[in-house]
Amino acid sequence: MTKLSRLACLGLLALSVHTVWADDAPATATPTASAPSAVAPAAAPPAPTEPVLVGFDKINSGDTAWMLTSTALVLMMTIPGLALFYGGMVRKKNVLATLMQSFAITCVVTILWWVIGYSWAFTPGTNPYLVGGTSRALLGGMLYQHDAMKLTVSHLGLTVPETVYAMFQLTFAIITPALICGSFADRMKFSSMLIFMAVWSLVVYSPIAHWVWEPSGWLAAKGVLDFAGGTVVHINAGIAGLASCLIMGKRLGYPKEAMPPYNLTYTVIGASLLWVGWFGFNAGSAVASDGRAGMAMLATQIATASAALGWMFAEWISKGKPSVLGIASGAVAGLVAITPASGFVGPSASVIIGVVAGVVCFLSATSLKSALGYDDSLDAFGVHCVGGIIGALLTGVFASKEISGSDGSVLTQLWGVGTTLIYGFTVSSIILKIIDVTIGLRVTEEQEREGLDISQHGERIE
Repeated sequence: MTKLSRLACLGLLALSVHTVWADDAPATATPTASAPSAVAPAAAPPAPTEPVLVGFDKINSGDTAWMLTSTALVLMMTIPGLALFYGGMVRKKNVLATLMQSFAITCVVTILWWVIGYSWAFTPGTNPYLVGGTSRALLGGMLYQHDAMKLTVSHLGLTVPETVYAMFQLTFAIITPALICGSFADRMKFSSMLIFMAVWSLVVYSPIAHWVWEPSGWLAAKGVLDFAGGTVVHINAGIAGLASCLIMGKRLGYPKEAMPPYNLTYTVIGASLLWVGWFGFNAGSAVASDGRAGMAMLATQIATASAALGWMFAEWISKGKPSVLGIASGAVAGLVAITPASGFVGPSASVIIGVVAGVVCFLSATSLKSALGYDDSLDAFGVHCVGGIIGALLTGVFASKEISGSDGSVLTQLWGVGTTLIYGFTVSSIILKIIDVTIGLRVTEEQEREGLDISQHGERIE
């Protein structure tokens, strides 16, 4: 048995023991995420086969307008935001392939969300350790009865149409697998990437989203706090990225050959689009146009600026010069770290979270990566997983009951972090290994040297 196989088995065993123990642990009903915390229905969530019908007069036009805007902002984060951010950092021969990955993932995940992804993630399930039901398969059951003046809403957002809520959550499901691409940039076959992302979206993202964000999920019941996706999105994507770069191995020539980014202008534009779009990501996760959304937006801005400066000064001190790539990466690190905390903390805590994230993510993307020798091409693990862990744990430290209605607990947050790391790494590794032994993960050496633009898509930048 290979070392990776043994690690995967141990991970599954640990998760099984963890699950059995958790069955006996006392559960709390503390709201866990943006959606559950935004509404607090007195009754238990409806059965998955019963649509939640409300009159048109129950829909808040302000909330709906804000959620439509937030949905567009979050979609912009992937296309064009992340596409440009990553595309500018790879070499010229791989720019188009990198842009293609974000675009194709957007399309594939959209269809999977329609088929079953949304239903598995955001309807109540019969087993808190699995996924939700099938009542929203093919997005069925979303009724719009004009004559009766009624339509369905999710039990997680009672003032907006369910179609809007499902679309908003789709944009999260899109960007999460797209983030993984940064770890294996320059070397994965396009066909293998499509298969991996499709399977990963259903068997990793949807279950973890259900556990953390749906009130019937077991991590939600334990009181794990994740306002907008620090655990569900960033730790989840980052640990899958680490699995992918470890299984695929290093790029040809790494670290001896220089691999300068093609166009940092693209990267800065991409980072700027991410920054603006993140207001929809975090403030939109209030699922309402209210004071909590305003606080989340303020916290996001402050933490991002603090992290960008933290990374910049850390790099300036250690390398003698502050780089454009560094300050842009620092801003993304701050956005990642404040994501789980944004609806739970105030401005002062946001500064601390940002500075810590900026400095620690700088060290993880430079010193840690160099010391351990893995090739995380665009630092998806170093920024997203490490930044997500920082944000999740500091949420437990700084969560304000006055803002969130919940007391934070570092030990409870560790449950969410540990579960995501174990489950995400183990299942991602299994999927990758199955693909590798069937159709292969990596392009040939000749194709890698030629570049993915030509070898995978028959196009190039002149």
